[in-house]
Amino acid sequence: MRGVIQRVTRASVTIDGKIHGEIKNGLLVLLGIENGDTHEDIEWLSSKIVNLRIFNDENGVMNISLKDVKGDILLISQFTLHASTKKGNRPSYIRASKPDIAIPIYEKMISQLSSDLGKEIQMGIFGADMKVELLNDGPVTIIIDTKSKE
Repeated sequence: MRGVIQRVTRASVTIDGKIHGEIKNGLLVLLGIENGDTHEDIEWLSSKIVNLRIFNDENGVMNISLKDVKGDILLISQFTLHASTKKGNRPSYIRASKPDIAIPIYEKMISQLSSDLGKEIQMGIFGADMKVELLNDGPVTIIIDTKSKE
């Protein structure tokens, strides 16, 4: 499972011309799911996301978590995070899970993030053509892969 976490002052997802989800201060999380992702990956990544100390404290130092600032999450499924560009110029997405595997994992991640954060999160629709807008704050962008837990 791979996540791209962006600290934002605002973010939204539009589907078919209508805003489907939006947040103010918080994190936009792009989530790529691959075969072999487990409940352990969901729990580990969710905990990392809500507890990452990437918000500024009173001294302007990134030392406060999303939970501490009572921020929000906008979660977007994005299979292209598992693109392989090793051969040629057309990316291969063979590592990305097919919908029958990925959708239940995505839904479990929604529940886990909501539980860990203590409130509902905003999200896109799995597999939809989405238009995502954001104002990256900092900019702060962090990539986390549950297979390399760096």
